[in-house]
Amino acid sequence: MTDRVLTDKVLAHLESKDMAGLKELLAQAEEVEILSVLNDLPLSEDVIVFRLLHKDKALSIFELLDTDIQHALIRSFTDEAAIEYVNEMAPDDRVRLLDELPAIVAKKLIASLSHEERVATNILMGYKAETAGHIMTTEFISLRKNMTVKQASEKIRQQAEDKETIYTLFVTDNTRKLEGVLSLKKLFLADENTKIEDLMVKRAPRVSTETDQEEVAKMLQELDLLAIPVVDKEERLVGIITIDDAIDILEYEATEDIYDQAGLADVTNNETNRSEVLINGSVWKIWKVRLPYLLATMALGFVSGLVIDGFEETLEAIIGVAIFIPLIMGMGGNIGTQSSTVFTRGVVLGHIQMKDFMKHFIKEIGIGFSIGLLVGTLSGVVATIWLGMPMLGLAVGIAMIITMTVAALLGFLVPYILIKLNADQAAGSAPIITTLKDLVALLIYFVCVSLFLNHMM
Repeated sequence: MTDRVLTDKVLAHLESKDMAGLKELLAQAEEVEILSVLNDLPLSEDVIVFRLLHKDKALSIFELLDTDIQHALIRSFTDEAAIEYVNEMAPDDRVRLLDELPAIVAKKLIASLSHEERVATNILMGYKAETAGHIMTTEFISLRKNMTVKQASEKIRQQAEDKETIYTLFVTDNTRKLEGVLSLKKLFLADENTKIEDLMVKRAPRVSTETDQEEVAKMLQELDLLAIPVVDKEERLVGIITIDDAIDILEYEATEDIYDQAGLADVTNNETNRSEVLINGSVWKIWKVRLPYLLATMALGFVSGLVIDGFEETLEAIIGVAIFIPLIMGMGGNIGTQSSTVFTRGVVLGHIQMKDFMKHFIKEIGIGFSIGLLVGTLSGVVATIWLGMPMLGLAVGIAMIITMTVAALLGFLVPYILIKLNADQAAGSAPIITTLKDLVALLIYFVCVSLFLNHMM
């Protein structure tokens, strides 16, 4: 059954209030299908569906849900049920949820955990937010370097069920100092009497508890690792971060930057989930971020009107001039949007460092010019054939080339300047780029037309 089909069936049962039929449907569905359904449904309906799941299936699925859904479910649970679900979570997933909950709720849940889980949680909560120590898990298998393959295999069989991953094994000495790493495959293929120290990779990548979480995620991604060890200042192994954590981190960081790019970041400065606040946030907070830039660009829009008014005689002399105004403004807007997206994504993913901005900036200008040259040539040819006026076609082509070059320039330059001024580049970049581009495009086009006007008449 596809996810969409299951979602439609769940919605049909909810609409008809057939809870018995829905419970039977959910019992037959796979966990991954139910997870997709919960991600698709509104939070209010997630609560109903989740309560109809078998307990074991519910516990397994809960840990995989997005934190906003977990948050909504926690609020709907009785205290006893909430404690049970949070207690069953892996320490790193638990900490991620607790970070999203109001402080008073988080403290209550932590105090209610079993001693072992409370200790594991408090260790992670003690590290600075968004560091490796804060997001790592303590559920891993460590081996001593003087063990044999047989002894190691026995330990893995005893502990594997309770650990987050067994595919990467971590080797320490008697003081828990990290000595190396070993893959399960390599262990499985080795002779049972072989020493672990003879199989392990000694100079394995590692991070400290203070390493920034985004840096850790990028290391896992670039080095193609399933897990990376986390060590303290004495090089003792204290936790690991797995590839699934890295994916969550990169998604979180990317989402955060997308909200910033949309100019909505200031609305989210509280403990509740970001998207929930954006939907329910006060109008005044949204206005404070977005309105100043829009008013400024409205003023620039009037300037664009003055430009058109100033070239009224040109428009009256050759009516065909007006035909190409939307084309030139539209193409400038398209490449300006592309350039600002390339810049934002490059900064988010670490491909553009602010100290190297000029190198990327010059390259983007060259790209804007090259694309403009191609599009401008095509536009000029079409304009010439369409109206039978070669000089107007030349004016259109030159204006297109210059406009697209300037638009690409603005796409990189405007967000960079706003960042340097410590202004909200997210709220300002798009409207400023769009309005400046329109103003420049009109000015360039009319100047080009005016230069060739005598030859067109």
